Amino acid sequence: MGHGGGADMGAVMLQGTGSDVGKSVLVAGICRLLTNRGMTVRPFKPQNMSNNAAVTPEGGEIGRAQALQALACRVAPHVDMNPVLLKPQSDKSAQVIVHGKVHDTGDASYFRDQKKSLLDAVLASYHRLSAEADIVVLEGAGSPAEINLRAGDIANMGFARAANVPVLLIGDIDRGGVIASIVGTKAVIDNEDAVMIRGFLINKFRGDVSLFDDGYTAIEQRTGWKGLGVIPWLPMIHKLPAEDAVVLQRSEEASDATIEIAVPMLSRIANFDDFDPLRLEPQVQLHMVPPGEPIPASASLIIIPGTKATIADMQFLRAQGWDIDIAAHVRRGGHVLGICGGYQMLGQTIADPDGIEGAAETVDGLALLPVNTVLTPSKTLTNIAGKSIAEDRQFSGYEIHVGDTHVQTGDLGSTVMLRLDDGREDGRVSSDGRISGCYIHGLFDAAEQRQAWLARLGVSSNGDEQGVIVDNALDELAAALEKVVDMDRLLAIAEEAG
Repeated sequence: MGHGGGADMGAVMLQGTGSDVGKSVLVAGICRLLTNRGMTVRPFKPQNMSNNAAVTPEGGEIGRAQALQALACRVAPHVDMNPVLLKPQSDKSAQVIVHGKVHDTGDASYFRDQKKSLLDAVLASYHRLSAEADIVVLEGAGSPAEINLRAGDIANMGFARAANVPVLLIGDIDRGGVIASIVGTKAVIDNEDAVMIRGFLINKFRGDVSLFDDGYTAIEQRTGWKGLGVIPWLPMIHKLPAEDAVVLQRSEEASDATIEIAVPMLSRIANFDDFDPLRLEPQVQLHMVPPGEPIPASASLIIIPGTKATIADMQFLRAQGWDIDIAAHVRRGGHVLGICGGYQMLGQTIADPDGIEGAAETVDGLALLPVNTVLTPSKTLTNIAGKSIAEDRQFSGYEIHVGDTHVQTGDLGSTVMLRLDDGREDGRVSSDGRISGCYIHGLFDAAEQRQAWLARLGVSSNGDEQGVIVDNALDELAAALEKVVDMDRLLAIAEEAG
């Protein structure tokens, strides 16, 4: 394949037998593996549903998984890598982002009606990426076996057939039933879809791989698809940001942790990879608190995370009784940090006069900071760097929010939290320094910023830059995949695209 010209353009799409089988991480690993071989590689996901969004340099938003895959390709993220992003706002509707910008809010019928225009947008992005790459590595969404969703599909086989991209099917052996899930996919999809699948991969295998030899052969015989390898359980993956909130339900215990940081899992929690650097700190136990559980009294710091729907999650937080837990924590002298929607919740009021999130209304916040927020139609999308004012420590991150937050008149003693490199100020800190809030995601990625926070809580930091951790983990992942995946066969399959 030539470099960058796209003359021998190749493409391969990884689809899964279900959600959370490891598609996004495997795409990232294959992207880094091929990039390390000297190829020009681009990631692509036609349609993503996630409240974890990244800001691209041109000021658009895409799924954070595609931003990680871009990093794996050692290129800047671009809106073409994820042309349709759905951000769930309620159980029935989602904000629709097309080419990085808010396009509409829709329900299931909206997507059926808009299929043609959305598919056109997706194909335009794919062809632009194909023109600049030796190979495009694509990621499906959910599963092609969801045949009830096939008619309006642009995320899996609907796209693969429209663009003529061959597919590899990923099965997750860790969750059990992997033979049935792959063979069953072949049984339920139609023949035209089935011929797009050129092979399969088994993911997350623990133990002696030879024990699965007969199962592997049985899948090949029953489907007619060729296996391209069995991928073991890979420990470096826990250093990579997770896209799916499913992983938050698996709390990791840090054996020698000396402090606990608690994050209540809001119903529309967003951009929760903000907390990955804390999870990797040896002296910190990061406790993601699920609905129905109280916030533990043992926590030194409570972080209220970002959310796709601040007012709805303010009400959700109260319904869990977490507002009472937070008030008790503050009375005991504990620290609280709100990020983005969590910052809005720390204020006195949150107003939605234009009904952006639902009904036009104003609700009370937690009244821990002297600020008021008004939700506005325009969305702030920007990558930003700056310094925390109190410690003069660097950070870099991004803003992705609706709403303006202003200090209440008559404020007695709160101070600005961050000074941004573009001259703006962001966030507030209470007069006693224990309650903080700001709009910046990625605050803890910078080692010196994280050190300052942990020092305030009485512990030291590992001093690692999150960007370095993630980049090294991608190289480790690529090296591990090189050993177990039949890459020659994968590249031969990719050359069938077009």
